[in-house]
Amino acid sequence: MASQSNRKIAAAVVRENGEQKQRLLDRAFALAFKGLVYAQIWEDPVVDMEALAIAPGNRIATIASGGCNVFSYLVADPAEIVAVDLNTAHVALNNLKRVAIQRLPDHDSLRRFFADADDNLNIADYHAFVAPHLDETSRRYWEGRDLAGRRRIGGFAHGLYKRGLLGSFIGLAHLVARMHRIDPRQFLEAKTVAEQRVIFEAKFAPFFDRKFIRWITDQRSSLFGLGIPPAQYDALAGGRPMADVLRGRLEKLACDFPLEDNYFAWQAFGRGYGKGAAVPLPPYLLAPNYHAVKERAGRVTMLHANMTDMLAAADTASFDRYVFLDAQDWMSDAQLTALWREVTRTARAGARVLFRTAAEPSLLPGRLPAELLGRWDYRREASLDYTRRDRSAIYGGVHLYVLKD
Repeated sequence: MASQSNRKIAAAVVRENGEQKQRLLDRAFALAFKGLVYAQIWEDPVVDMEALAIAPGNRIATIASGGCNVFSYLVADPAEIVAVDLNTAHVALNNLKRVAIQRLPDHDSLRRFFADADDNLNIADYHAFVAPHLDETSRRYWEGRDLAGRRRIGGFAHGLYKRGLLGSFIGLAHLVARMHRIDPRQFLEAKTVAEQRVIFEAKFAPFFDRKFIRWITDQRSSLFGLGIPPAQYDALAGGRPMADVLRGRLEKLACDFPLEDNYFAWQAFGRGYGKGAAVPLPPYLLAPNYHAVKERAGRVTMLHANMTDMLAAADTASFDRYVFLDAQDWMSDAQLTALWREVTRTARAGARVLFRTAAEPSLLPGRLPAELLGRWDYRREASLDYTRRDRSAIYGGVHLYVLKD
């Protein structure tokens, strides 16, 4: 299974027609990407659900990643969510979430497991309520050991969001910041958006002018921890120094949304969702949504698969909504065309496609055949608004396409 997964990831990210240096960097990223990357997803599910306008009875095809959005979509009452991922750790995480949502005894235990994710009671709950109902492959993953020799399920007793490629990257960023006498957790003491901006301007903005930070962020491998492959690095940079781009994205995360409403900021500056009843959480973990999400969790089908291959095996006119995260940034023109031919074939009337890009513009014009792209209406003004309101703040563009009549 592991070797098959590695081959799928390599096929998705390695540019075989690129120069040797490009191919080496791509293969290095594929190697880094084979373990747990995202313990939580970095796309805003509230923006997603507004853009997708999910209606009862809809079938959704989505890339899973950390699964927060997959299970949050259940609030909108779709008939089925088919979630796919090439990463076996993400598949295991989503399977764990589905069973835990269904089997943990109450909302408090669910919140402790996935929001706090740092309590020994979670391990006892795993063995009592979750493990007996988990598929064998996922159970082997969670009860196995990581490269440091730790049982993976132990992450839920010691801070899951500090693990994985992204969690480790954020931890390293905190370490580098403290070496420069900056404590990222100080940001969480802000009481207003105005205070957030004062702290950002005083503490964080100058950090990106340091020579070492500018040099290290100019290396394409420096953002592997964000799940950004070399092919996406160039799109994110857009010809600008990467330190300037990152400062702009961090400024939006830090200053455009109040802390009490933005759990992405808590993850970035606090390495977790925070404690207490009032801290912001993804929709699937909110108490008012608990019973609906629990009742509907069985509607999630998790597949270890490529999105294009999954759609190719699906019936014509069988999906209503599609979510690609930022995966298209990795794709060649041929891969994009193959994906969108299957999307168009499987799309029902009124189908919607939502995706994100590292750069600001949509990447489809000039890369898809005109007759294929012409089947879809790009909602430009709405997309700009969704981009502005996406609390994760790390993407240049959030894009919505709707199938034409």
